[in-house]
Amino acid sequence: MKTQEEKNYIPDQHGHGGHRHSGQMHHMDMEMTRDQMTYVTEEMHGEMDHAMMHMGNLKQKFFISLILAIPILLLSPMMGLDLPFSFQFNGSEWLVLGLATLLYFYGGMPFLSGAKMELSMKNPAMMTLIALGISVSYFYSLYAFIQNNILAHSEHVMDFFWELASLIVIMLLGHWIEMHAVAKAGNAVQKIAELLPNEAKIIDDKGNLSNVALAKVITGQKILVSAGDKIPTDGTVISGETTINESMITGEAKLVSKSVGSQVIGGSVNESGTISIEVTATGESGYLSQVIKLVQDAQGDKSKIESLSDRVAKYLFYIAVFVSLITFLAWLLITQNANVALERMVTVLIIACPHALGLAIPLVTARSTSLAAQNGLLLKNRKALEQAPKIKAVMMDKTGTLTDGNFTVLSYQSLDKRYSDDGILEMMAALEQSSTHPLAFSILERAKALGGSIPKAENLKNIAGTGISATLDGKEVKLVNLRYLKEAHIAYDQALIEKVENQGNTMSLLLVDNQLVGLVVQGDQIKPEAKQAITQFKKMGIEPIMLTGDNKNAAKRVADLLGIDTFKAALKPEDKEAIVRQYQEQGKPVMMVGDGINDAPSLVRANIGIAIGAGTDIAVDAADVVLVKSNPNDSVQFLKLARHTTSKMKQNLWWGAGYNLVAIPLAAGVLAFAGIVLSPAFGAVLMSLSTVIVAINALLLRIK
Repeated sequence: MKTQEEKNYIPDQHGHGGHRHSGQMHHMDMEMTRDQMTYVTEEMHGEMDHAMMHMGNLKQKFFISLILAIPILLLSPMMGLDLPFSFQFNGSEWLVLGLATLLYFYGGMPFLSGAKMELSMKNPAMMTLIALGISVSYFYSLYAFIQNNILAHSEHVMDFFWELASLIVIMLLGHWIEMHAVAKAGNAVQKIAELLPNEAKIIDDKGNLSNVALAKVITGQKILVSAGDKIPTDGTVISGETTINESMITGEAKLVSKSVGSQVIGGSVNESGTISIEVTATGESGYLSQVIKLVQDAQGDKSKIESLSDRVAKYLFYIAVFVSLITFLAWLLITQNANVALERMVTVLIIACPHALGLAIPLVTARSTSLAAQNGLLLKNRKALEQAPKIKAVMMDKTGTLTDGNFTVLSYQSLDKRYSDDGILEMMAALEQSSTHPLAFSILERAKALGGSIPKAENLKNIAGTGISATLDGKEVKLVNLRYLKEAHIAYDQALIEKVENQGNTMSLLLVDNQLVGLVVQGDQIKPEAKQAITQFKKMGIEPIMLTGDNKNAAKRVADLLGIDTFKAALKPEDKEAIVRQYQEQGKPVMMVGDGINDAPSLVRANIGIAIGAGTDIAVDAADVVLVKSNPNDSVQFLKLARHTTSKMKQNLWWGAGYNLVAIPLAAGVLAFAGIVLSPAFGAVLMSLSTVIVAINALLLRIK
């Protein structure tokens, strides 16, 4: 939920808290190396496009390649077909050769590097197919140039410089279109690492304090954590009492009371009292590092998912290589002419990498991304579109996803006849006037709405871990939690209090001279669109499941109101990730919708991770899709759009690759006995036609 650790509340005098200055955010300085903290996605299969981004500016590479390609296109025949706009002159062959060489090694380098990566993983795909096409075009054309211009061979050998130039430019264009359309993924791992401070305040044996770099802190040392500080390591409280903001773990805004013997987690925020802790885990053994490890492992597994275009390209690669070798041997035996056999083989290999295939997916992705943006969806990962039709379960965080994530006053009442209900609220507001905590805001807002004046409290004091006290009209007034009543042995209506507790909301109690006089109930409101989203998921045959770090009572209340049959409560980040993985292992692809730091591992692990736009930067960076308007029903819209998009992708792949089903056998000469052999020129016409078809088909994509 959006209680974001990065907001860093500074506690006020009664432990609620205001905003910490952003300058207090630090980069991680742990025993873990930066290599361990940064996930290198370009080494993983299926992320070739991401790798290309690191090989230089793709936009710049495209335009420079286009400048190199234009003269080649004007001075070269198209698969032997002399075009009306061809401007050949004496010596133009040398110019074409020089430009083509520059283009091959400059514009083609991303594909050559990508192919090397795919082949090293023994999994050839789109990059390998493109590299095969441009390499065959270039080296055979180089051979043709030598035969025609240096050896002056009597029989003219056709070159493929035109195909080389057009193939490189169109493939770069396709990748540029797709990258321009799809948002850059952020580094969720790095942002999680930044939740820890750079230093810790070490207490030595003599009680002296010293600031020590976090990387040098070891297990067993004692650390002082002041109010408002981030806890630097996992540890056990050895002195003091406080409240901790653990929203990074639970996703909930409720502060957790800590005293001697309590466990604390590095990265959580100490809201009120000063405490001393004994370090129990540092570096890679720390809890936050385990969360990072979950994210990294999930990223590694997810990146191995093969895209539709890669699967098609893989099959085409194997088919092209196999058919081309058979073609060469067959024509060599039939014609006894190596040049003819080689030309047939090269024609097969070049036709196997049609221009349409390079644009089939990018054009649909660009159109889909544009439609998504118009409907409040930010697409960050193309593979999410392809995974959508497979989804069997949608898992949703509660706070900030299905609910607003902002606590409001649900009810308040007087428990003493001397005070009215509104009077109780005004006294509470008097104690909360100087606070900037969300709970205080909702009380103040509700009190101001009454239109009356809020009395002024004096002598405000914090009660560590339990509340605040003040003097009001000469009386001692306290706003506390239930724990304070129990520890101070103050009488209360047990049945009433238990009823409120069982609803899963937050309750604050007002004491006047140590007598309970009133209470206020605050809770998180369910988003009005949430019910509609759940209903739509069920109609689509997708099981809705709620995962939350909140308690069971609060979770059950929301689940019942929304009609969610399955929910899991009191979950930590690793629990959510494990549940997602469990469903996947059962053959049920999962879509996860969340907004908090604690959702990051499950967002990455899920087949599709969707982040609420108002959520934390870490959740947004970990997700495949962002709901800009934070409307849970937009996740339904995404699934609908993705299903139509996937359908268009398949259609375009059939047009792009289906062309090969006809062109490759004909180019190989399977009908040569009947006098039918696909000429390179006619193959070029078919190639152009399929490119036009996939472009038009992509533009017809709509949200139905």
